Amino acid sequence: MGHPTTDRSAADRSATDRSAADRSAADRSASDRPAADRRITLERIESYLPERSVRIEELGERLGLRRAELGVFRKFYGLDTLRFDPELPLLDLLRPAARGALAALPEGGRVDYLAYAYVTQAVAPADVDIAQVVSDDLGLAGTEAFGLSHQACVSSLGAIEVLGELLRAEGVEGAYALMVTGEQAYSPMVQLVPNTSIMADAAASCLITLDGDGDVVRAFATRTLGEYAQWLELTAEQNTEFGEQYGKRISEVIHQALTEAGLTLDDVDLVIPHNVNKLAWRQTIKELEVAPEKVFLENVPRYSHTFASDVFVNYTTLRDAGRLVDGAHYLLVSVGLGATFGAMVITHRAGGEE
Repeated sequence: MGHPTTDRSAADRSATDRSAADRSAADRSASDRPAADRRITLERIESYLPERSVRIEELGERLGLRRAELGVFRKFYGLDTLRFDPELPLLDLLRPAARGALAALPEGGRVDYLAYAYVTQAVAPADVDIAQVVSDDLGLAGTEAFGLSHQACVSSLGAIEVLGELLRAEGVEGAYALMVTGEQAYSPMVQLVPNTSIMADAAASCLITLDGDGDVVRAFATRTLGEYAQWLELTAEQNTEFGEQYGKRISEVIHQALTEAGLTLDDVDLVIPHNVNKLAWRQTIKELEVAPEKVFLENVPRYSHTFASDVFVNYTTLRDAGRLVDGAHYLLVSVGLGATFGAMVITHRAGGEE
């Protein structure tokens, strides 16, 4: 799938103009700008997927799914293979992406905050602080490490916003923050989201600062529908009701984020979504009234849903394939059980790449 813009030469000129404007704004001295106006920038985004890949049919017995049910996941939801390695320690899953993101930390830079964004309530024994374990493993002495989980699969996007606000409040030049996300489908109850998706293993990390050279965060919008908080205990009527308004709610949050960014969907090169399933995204595409190729779904059959890592796995897939345009705008979109909808508008800047 190519970029959705048909006139690429014109789009390239427009992207170049936007990039120049972005860089001009970023070059303003931070001391001349109010703290609230300082841009959150994503200096390096990295992801990691375990090598072990399985077809969904191999998980049928583990998940208690009959052949017909697996057929629904394949034919209608678009799932095929996923990464799943129950023998891989959690720290070994998280480490590669975190170290990759930290590689962009300049000499003299320091990481003041580390946020571990996760989805399931228990990712480790109660006496183990995974955020602190990761921080220690990375050698981040003096870094304040903490976990964030209440937005479920939107927690990774929400953590970027929280870390940005902490950096703004601190107001110290040369300060950075690290968002780490990733977890494993360690039990059948965690791995299967009934009639929705099959969870897989992955991790991602993002190095964050203010007014840096990386991708600019232009807006972040969320909405939580608390009436669906007890997800596994919803009635059949509640499940039907949620499904019927799913696409509409995503659309509302997307347009809210775009409005806050001063953009429209026409200004966006590509929507980079979570990988819940293709059926849900086809409904959303219809609600958004955009061309299907404007939403990146190629990783749904490759990797399935990877908790809060999806959008970053998809981002790095596109970046590494040379499909992100310098100066172009992108939408990172995810939905978490509970139910939280989140959308982040970013402007890509190739200066943040290797």
